[in-house]
Amino acid sequence: MAHYKAADSKREQFRRYLEKSGVLDTLTKVLVALYEEPEKPNSALDFLKHHLGAATPENPEIELLRLELAEMKEKYEAIVEENKKLKAKLAQYEPPQEEKRAD
Repeated sequence: MAHYKAADSKREQFRRYLEKSGVLDTLTKVLVALYEEPEKPNSALDFLKHHLGAATPENPEIELLRLELAEMKEKYEAIVEENKKLKAKLAQYEPPQEEKRAD
């Protein structure tokens, strides 16, 4: 009987911990949102992950990485465009491949 009370006490302490930290409230809100969805998603777990992930504040490092990625994409597009222009310019000055082989 003492073992049962000890386990019950630990369970109650854990429940209070979750309540104080806001975990129970957040989980309840997300589960209520899932319950109120008119069309249930195919994956309830993905729904929970998405809504729990959106509730957490953004990590500043992640935002910096997103900005860096956007800059790199812009640079990449500019380089691809420059490459196309240079290839077109080069094609004007180079003889066609067939003439090269004839020489």
